[in-house]
Amino acid sequence: MAKTDIEVTLTGTDGNVFALGAKVSSALKRGGHPELAKEFVFSMFRCESYDDALNLMGEYVVVS
Repeated sequence: MAKTDIEVTLTGTDGNVFALGAKVSSALKRGGHPELAKEFVFSMFRCESYDDALNLMGEYVVVS
């Protein structure tokens, strides 16, 4: 289950992990969670793989 109920559509977006991460971070900020956005970005840069980063995104927002 995600930490927020913010829904982010990642399909049809540039598949670059940094572009996807920026979309999630922006959604968190717009949704009133700037501290979670910072936490997410810090954690994302520590991910060891693309799949780890995608899984992390699902921990912060509802991915559709």
